[in-house]
Amino acid sequence: MNNLLPIYFQIKQTIKSWILNKEFGLGEKIPSENDLAEKFKVSRLTVRQAIAQLVQEGFLTSRRGEGTFVTRNENLVNQFSLEFSGFMDDLFYHQISKVNVKSASVSVVIPTRPIREKLELGPKEKEVVQLKRVRCQGDQPFTYTINYLPMEIGAKITEEALYQKPLLKILEQDMGFQFTEAVQTIEASFSNQEIAENLSVLNGSPILFVERIMYGPKRKPIELFQCSYRADMYRFIVRLKNIRGKSGNKWIQRQIEP
Repeated sequence: MNNLLPIYFQIKQTIKSWILNKEFGLGEKIPSENDLAEKFKVSRLTVRQAIAQLVQEGFLTSRRGEGTFVTRNENLVNQFSLEFSGFMDDLFYHQISKVNVKSASVSVVIPTRPIREKLELGPKEKEVVQLKRVRCQGDQPFTYTINYLPMEIGAKITEEALYQKPLLKILEQDMGFQFTEAVQTIEASFSNQEIAENLSVLNGSPILFVERIMYGPKRKPIELFQCSYRADMYRFIVRLKNIRGKSGNKWIQRQIEP
């Protein structure tokens, strides 16, 4: 097992993979807590925590005196595959396996005041290029992304290119931009009508919203990235390390490698 991730979470994901890969059929009983504890070489409490989360998510049902069974909800099992565990590179490049671009569009729009300020547009820059993409895992919408680029940069981006590789790689590899830093905000939010329609969720559903401004040399803004992730299909994980110093303890973030 990966010693950087909680053991119960890894057990949960393993059991979930058994269900999604049809190793246990609908309504079928899974091994007991004792058997699972022996298999994974952990305590029953750890196994119980993993099972409790799967029961909460609807993948398992527990019956007192009988055991734990796979849900009979075929739609639930067919709808979702394994949750994503997100890492910093995933948020930048969307290099998660089995993710594909379902739709992409390129258009010219008049930027709002917040967009103008974030891209630090000059008074003569009246328009920007807006890119919209929906990414899916299989057939299930996973992210809805909107990018804003100054005209001189965005005019060189084609819809066809957006189906081939992430935008950052287009900018870096194909157009030669060198990014020096980024300011990124990650927050819990709710979908509006546009986001809900593109992610196939109800309006007002919870999402993970990420906004990022990418800077080049001399801290010149090159791209504004806004992405909505389905909250039921994404989990962002970081490792925090406690560094002890003379002035007290300090927690720092360390990326967990996939």
